[in-house]
Amino acid sequence: MKKKLTVLSIAGCLIISLAVYVAMDIYFFAHRPADKFTTKTVAFQILPGQSFKRISDNLHHHNLITSPAKFKIIARVNDHDRNIVAGDYALSPAMTPLQILKKLSDGIVKLHRLSIPEGYTIVQIAEKVEAAGFCDRQTFIRTATDKTVAIKLGIEAQTCEGFLFPDTYYFSGDVSPGQIISAMVERFNHVFLPEWKKQANAMGFSVLEMVTLASIIEKETGVADERPTISSVFHNRLKRKMRLASDPTVIYGIPDFDGNITRKHLTTPTPYNTYIIKGLPPGPIASPGAASLHAALFPADTEYLYFVARPDRTHYFSKTLKEHNQAVRKYQLRR
Repeated sequence: MKKKLTVLSIAGCLIISLAVYVAMDIYFFAHRPADKFTTKTVAFQILPGQSFKRISDNLHHHNLITSPAKFKIIARVNDHDRNIVAGDYALSPAMTPLQILKKLSDGIVKLHRLSIPEGYTIVQIAEKVEAAGFCDRQTFIRTATDKTVAIKLGIEAQTCEGFLFPDTYYFSGDVSPGQIISAMVERFNHVFLPEWKKQANAMGFSVLEMVTLASIIEKETGVADERPTISSVFHNRLKRKMRLASDPTVIYGIPDFDGNITRKHLTTPTPYNTYIIKGLPPGPIASPGAASLHAALFPADTEYLYFVARPDRTHYFSKTLKEHNQAVRKYQLRR
């Protein structure tokens, strides 16, 4: 009997020792990076519906963890094995398995950068979106030019043109075109202050009209400091019922413009040809930045009615047609 108790005691000690060893092994695994000395980052993707076993195996395949089995154990213990969020992640072998697990369960996905310059049209923005890998350009254009999408976002226009605010954005890889557009419009609404809306109304403009004017200023400006002066020219012409005669508006109305504006273009009727139509075109011709929006709302106090570009991208401003024609001969025709 005594011998039997001794055997059982030894067996119990072995079991306890083994349990302690396994527990310590799992503990050290959870807190030990696969490679604490590395500085590299691994792009890791989890697809919707992917099993935790496949996820663990893929982590091991990318040398992010040293044991899929132990990773599954710590996930089960922490109740995270069913809470993994699909998406694109930036992981490193220098992260501990617990840090990786927390990132995957919290859904801290890798964000992709999307930078939109001032003065870009919907088509140009769509090309940027496609290049960043979010969606194809045609899908983005189709969504951004859908009137129902514009109305849903509070835009009183046929499309979202002009309201996709130029800025740098960060999105996850699975973002939809609608979500990208919504973020850009939300940014516009943040920049276009309530006081600016009041200012537009006080000047006799709707928000759409003011954004349209700002987009023309954006496309006409070569030097930032000239925005308020260029704005004053357009305001002065509108007050005098003069046509705006802006080349960028003409270009916007030309399908597949080849980069060379001709006299034929200037005399061809389109809704955007401000050499022919009176007042503003029906909508923005690009996405203006905050500076152009401010210039449209707060123009310089001048009597200028004309401007012509100099070789250094600045403009010569004139009050009379005679002076303007002289400037054209000096800065354009002689070039």
